[in-house]
Amino acid sequence: MEAIQTIPLGDWEVTGFIESHFALDGGSMFGVIPQKLWKKLIPPDENNLVAMQTNLYVIKTGDANILCDTGLGDALSDFDRKVYSPRSPSRINEALHAIGTPPEAITHVIFTHLHTDHSNGAVTGDPDHPDLRFPNAEYIVQTDEWEDATHPNERTSAVYLQHRLKPLADSGRLRLVEGDEEILPGVAVRKTGGHTRGHQGVRVTRGGLLFLYYGDILPSRFHLKGPYVAAVDLLPLDTMAVKRVLLKECCDTPTIIGFDHDIAVMFGRIVRKEKWLDVEPVETRSVSLV
Repeated sequence: MEAIQTIPLGDWEVTGFIESHFALDGGSMFGVIPQKLWKKLIPPDENNLVAMQTNLYVIKTGDANILCDTGLGDALSDFDRKVYSPRSPSRINEALHAIGTPPEAITHVIFTHLHTDHSNGAVTGDPDHPDLRFPNAEYIVQTDEWEDATHPNERTSAVYLQHRLKPLADSGRLRLVEGDEEILPGVAVRKTGGHTRGHQGVRVTRGGLLFLYYGDILPSRFHLKGPYVAAVDLLPLDTMAVKRVLLKECCDTPTIIGFDHDIAVMFGRIVRKEKWLDVEPVETRSVSLV
């Protein structure tokens, strides 16, 4: 059984759930950091793969149901399975129904970026001819991200899949934003760059509290240190710069961060230890997804 976790944010709430389990090459997650260091944090298997999750977050405001990223989903080709080594079926529909927000009730989908493990859950069915999963949602992406995703190069073509992005454009509900922008009162995006040129974070403010979801800028609690940056980041120095500002803002405050790929901490706070920063899990209201 896996837990669906919910935190209050004033009179709103944010719910997190595990969409799927998968695995990636350990070196790809930690870049220039030697294996002898990162393997102490996440032990690799015999194929040098480390366990990952796609943790998704739904912000319920009473008037809107906002989904942050969509995970791997179920429209996976054989190639996708080779890249991501999925170790469980997607539970996106099941979890959304369990929290009372079935796909048709999602009003907004905010993509931090459009890599397969963050956007592919937006479609369903045949991976070669997919359908939209969220028929009533507005889809929010940075203009730079959309441009890069729809014009991939040799390095990015494996993670930007044109035929699965096309339904978003065809929906008539694709909203391209440029830089920092308020999506709804209390819900904003902040362009970060770094992981991709058009990567963005989500900031939710309500009742004097702040929830942040910065996608692959902070994919896990093990990525707090500046140099711990994924090898696939296109602009790693920008990732490091964003992390420095973000961690300074959040350290020893009530700010709650959602980690998109952490296998143990879904909601956490940044705290200062004697010589380093650490993450403390946040108490949540949990129910089991059988």
